Amino acid sequence: MRQARDAVVPTNRYCEALGISVPALEKVKDHGDANTYSLLIVALLERGEAMTLLQVAARFAAAGVASAERALQSLQRCKPARAPVYRDGDHYALDPHDDELDLWAFRLGLRPPRMPRLSVVRSAPGEPLPDLHEHLTVAELDEAWRGASLYAWSSYRLALAVLDAHGEPMAPEDVVAFVRARSQWHSLSPDSAKFRNRRSTVHLREDGRWESGHDEDALLSTRKVVRDRIQMLRRSSASRPDPVMMEVSRKAHERRRAAHAAELAALRRVLVHTFPADAPTAVVLLDVAGRAIETFLKEGLDSARERISEYDFIGAVDVRMMLRLLGIDPGERRLAELGPPQKSKVLNKRGRTLKLTTAMLVQGSCGIARPFGDPRKMAAYLLSGQTTRFRRRLEADVKSLFALYEYGRLHGAVRLRWGFLDEMIPAPWRHRDETWFYHLKQQAQERGEALEVVTGGAPGWTDPWARARRCNVERDADGYRLTLLDENGLAVDERDVQLARLAAPKA
Repeated sequence: MRQARDAVVPTNRYCEALGISVPALEKVKDHGDANTYSLLIVALLERGEAMTLLQVAARFAAAGVASAERALQSLQRCKPARAPVYRDGDHYALDPHDDELDLWAFRLGLRPPRMPRLSVVRSAPGEPLPDLHEHLTVAELDEAWRGASLYAWSSYRLALAVLDAHGEPMAPEDVVAFVRARSQWHSLSPDSAKFRNRRSTVHLREDGRWESGHDEDALLSTRKVVRDRIQMLRRSSASRPDPVMMEVSRKAHERRRAAHAAELAALRRVLVHTFPADAPTAVVLLDVAGRAIETFLKEGLDSARERISEYDFIGAVDVRMMLRLLGIDPGERRLAELGPPQKSKVLNKRGRTLKLTTAMLVQGSCGIARPFGDPRKMAAYLLSGQTTRFRRRLEADVKSLFALYEYGRLHGAVRLRWGFLDEMIPAPWRHRDETWFYHLKQQAQERGEALEVVTGGAPGWTDPWARARRCNVERDADGYRLTLLDENGLAVDERDVQLARLAAPKA
């Protein structure tokens, strides 16, 4: 008899978000990347909901991973409350939107790779290389240097190789241009002072051109280094993926990233701040896109819940606890924890630690001296009926959170400044596919455009771009780092940048 309908495959919200089948702990426990922490993730994926460590330890014992007692000890020592796992009271749960969760799913074999394996192209061995007593050729330098990092090559060796390949004296600028056309990562410059020494392998002529110093040993050594590199590249090319397929794969990745970035940009985002934090009687909402603020006192909490439920992205300090106290089910919404990404910072070898707070991060990142109001004064405002002053302070608090959120979204990190410390700490609420400061600098440098940036303290609320100034983006001499320069050519400390955007062309 034909089956009336297909069997229903069991699933849960975690696995649906990842697009994978529900895993079985027994099948993953012997995987090469399996450890206590990764198996905790698998147990949560399998259950599809929060679990206590006792429940996870019992599941480990049932799957044959370890005894319940030993499993519990290992779980307590593995720092379980780290992304993509978060702690909520005694329970541990997964953030299904965290990139780390998707990465663990791939590493543990729970999902296939996003792109097919690239095929290997077996290249021809090429023409036999000449004897060391024969001059180098331009074709050999093309093959050896194209796209390579040449910082390990001395200026003498680079110049000598170019002169040997051309067989005649050359202007310093032409030698440098020849090398730069093949690699931007080198230390050669047209400064000819270093070649004035008569014993130099490269000589400076009276007409200002460079010529080979006729040092036979240096010349043979240079030819050998170039041709050894060519042989090495030819050997390694046998295991290289097809460059055409690599380019196709890169472009596909860029399309996926751009599509995801557009999807993230379309999310309706809200920042929420409550007072008091442990039993909210007042809620203030800040719409990120519209920069609009709404405040709800005790009698309006139902309206606040309805408004929060309209958003796809909710950010707050201790966001999950806040939603639970308000009686809001987060569902499939993205949650942004605006509290300190780490609880403390070790200051010295003696183990002295600094407890981190959200106020510290706002002060260090945005320069707001008093980011949050005194809870006692705010409670006094409510008791005495000074609702105007209370609302003003509560709205100032959420503006401080907004400044921190925007700083972390721009830099991918927040700044901790305390005493001798001045460090950047990763901000978990910025997704890697979203446009951030480096992307803006890259776009400006590639297009030859300027950036408008706001530096110093947090931007003003009514006109955030009032203090904007134009800056140019240039590459350092090493070719790697992009430097921000103001209109006077002075370097700008990028950690001071609060806002950035591509500047409109000058009229």
